[in-house]
Amino acid sequence: MPNIIEIADTSLPQLDVFARLTEGQLRSRLEPEKGIFIAESPKVIERALDAGYEPVSLLMERKHISGQGRDIIARCGDIPVYTADREVLAGLTGYQLTRGVLCAMRRPPLPSVEAVCANARRVAVLEGIVDSTNIGAIFRSAAALNMDAVLVTPTCGDPLYRRAVRVSMGTVFQIPWTRIGSGVSEWPQRGIQRLRELGFKTAAMALSDTAISIEEPCLIAEKKLAIVLGTEGDGLVPRTIADCDYTVRIPMSHGVDSLNVAAASAMAFWQLRVR
Repeated sequence: MPNIIEIADTSLPQLDVFARLTEGQLRSRLEPEKGIFIAESPKVIERALDAGYEPVSLLMERKHISGQGRDIIARCGDIPVYTADREVLAGLTGYQLTRGVLCAMRRPPLPSVEAVCANARRVAVLEGIVDSTNIGAIFRSAAALNMDAVLVTPTCGDPLYRRAVRVSMGTVFQIPWTRIGSGVSEWPQRGIQRLRELGFKTAAMALSDTAISIEEPCLIAEKKLAIVLGTEGDGLVPRTIADCDYTVRIPMSHGVDSLNVAAASAMAFWQLRVR
């Protein structure tokens, strides 16, 4: 039976998860295994539910109760469904809701690197990428272009930030991922060694005079390859490049030296996929 609650007071503490807690507070205000993230739009929420994520509460425009939110409500049991008109919800959250629906969901415990990579042949490693839009776009490309998993380093942004989840179109729930190392001291040296022990060769995507072309057959021929992508602007740190087995670049023309990391990731994933 749906537990639909009309919002009469936007200061209700139960609405804090949608309105007054930062992404960091959502992630860490409770024990890590009880952290919360926000999924936005019906399609994204449905993909999270399909993947087994646990809903906590919904925030939904009134018109969607019997419209595009109806099936989601039916799947979520008796969790609270807070509702009001679009203007009230925009005033509460500070932004217009995409497709008029938000869902607070529990963060699952992250699997180990070994579990994520157990049957993988191609993985993406994201080093220090902090822009949520880029993270979401990279996950979408990784899912679409046959990456088996994504690993994020300790300095990388959170793939479960609301904007990252939305830009990924929910593919963050479809492709296995985890963090490689819990602190900055565990990347790059220990992290790359860990990948090597799992049988991966590592390819650092970087601008370098000694880099080989992404079209080199030896890269495609690798049985297990980790494609390492660096932060916006500065790219990979020198130590990461030095520790990787290959330094790889995408050939450019017209004097362009590089692509946005999300665009570069899509090209790399396509070119270096398992044939």
